[in-house]
Amino acid sequence: MAAAPVLPGPPAASGNAPLSEASRIVNTFVAPSKTFTDLGHNASWWGPFLLMVVISTALVYTAGQKIGFRKITETQMQSQPKQQARLEQLPADQREQQLERAAKITQTISFVFPVISLIILLIIAVLLFATFKLAAGADVSFKVALAIVIYSNLALALKTLLATISVAAGASPDSFTFQNPVATNPGYVMTPADSPFLYSVLSSVDIFLIWTLVLTALGFTYVSKVKRGTAFAIVFGWWAVFTLLGAALGAAFS
Repeated sequence: MAAAPVLPGPPAASGNAPLSEASRIVNTFVAPSKTFTDLGHNASWWGPFLLMVVISTALVYTAGQKIGFRKITETQMQSQPKQQARLEQLPADQREQQLERAAKITQTISFVFPVISLIILLIIAVLLFATFKLAAGADVSFKVALAIVIYSNLALALKTLLATISVAAGASPDSFTFQNPVATNPGYVMTPADSPFLYSVLSSVDIFLIWTLVLTALGFTYVSKVKRGTAFAIVFGWWAVFTLLGAALGAAFS
């Protein structure tokens, strides 16, 4: 007697269910392995980037209301002795015009900074993608590399949120700058004009920036076969290069 045909059952589940954008954002802080592993299946990065845009805009708006772009510009100029000296040599009316013009430029750049930051993140992603591919033989696409960089920068977005809360709560306007808005690094307690190079280096030793770098290195280990030590060496190596180069240029033109 012929056996009854066996009906095909449902296909076996392959791997974990994909995460939602909200889950990936939350897991970046509490379970980064889940977020970065999921990027290997879906490297969309618009969710965290739009969140960063909202947080950045909130800080700029709050600082403009509570402190004012004129005051922010004056504080920023105090860290640039050469520019400050040239400004003080001008007649009073011309000095006032220069300050007003500089304040408007600061305001414009601050509100469009998300566009600038996206360009910077693209450049960072290109450098890391090329380095991991050529130096470590990582099996990772550029789209995934860019998603890793953007999700990792959610840690810096948390710093921006902290700065927004601080400004809204009445932080001292005499020490606020968009470049270093809260005391999360040794450079915050320095007078930038005393040593622009040292100030820039110490400002880069920032709790939230280090957190971002750690997340970036972990991200590449989770989506590729690169060893963790190699990933950390690449990420922190580029950080050291950019920190020293940026400090040298800042000191030269300050």
